[in-house]
Amino acid sequence: MSQKNRRNTQKSARQQATRKRPRRFGARLVGVLGVVLLGLLLVRGMSSGASAAGGVPQEGQPAPEMKARTLAGDRVVLSDLRGKVVLVNFWATWCPPCRAEMPGFQRVWEEKQGAGFAVIGLSADETGSRGVASFLRDQGITYPVAMASPAAKAAYGGVSGLPVSFLVDRQGVIQRVVLGVYDESQLRKDVSRLLRRS
Repeated sequence: MSQKNRRNTQKSARQQATRKRPRRFGARLVGVLGVVLLGLLLVRGMSSGASAAGGVPQEGQPAPEMKARTLAGDRVVLSDLRGKVVLVNFWATWCPPCRAEMPGFQRVWEEKQGAGFAVIGLSADETGSRGVASFLRDQGITYPVAMASPAAKAAYGGVSGLPVSFLVDRQGVIQRVVLGVYDESQLRKDVSRLLRRS
């Protein structure tokens, strides 16, 4: 083979390799993205299945009974609040998303409590009520807050992630379950809609 032919062959091989490389990279990228997407779908399916199996109350189900003593010393029983729209919120002082949503809860509660809206905050803090009370004072949170008992956590599916909120209608049925931050404007809409129902 002549020197010229050898150079042409090498050049052609390099061009083919260059052309193949992006295709191989693109195919690998598509493959990796497909595996990641499949993994996310599987995790989502397993977690929702685990939630149902683990007893996390779902929308449309009666809210589990919950009894607590607030930090102010008042006894709260969820069934005694029948006839009101109630937000049951599990949270903790060390949880940034919890802290972010609480001022919105306070504002909606101040606006709507006269119309029949109640909030029960259940702190999952394990350091005791003194630190929680101090945090609430500093943040200007005045809606009722109690320490979440093991029984309350168990009744609501173990509360494995925070924050988690359950919006209960006047008949004691869960109308919305929110894992993560419950946006203030969405809460206001949901509460207004449920308060309009007889």
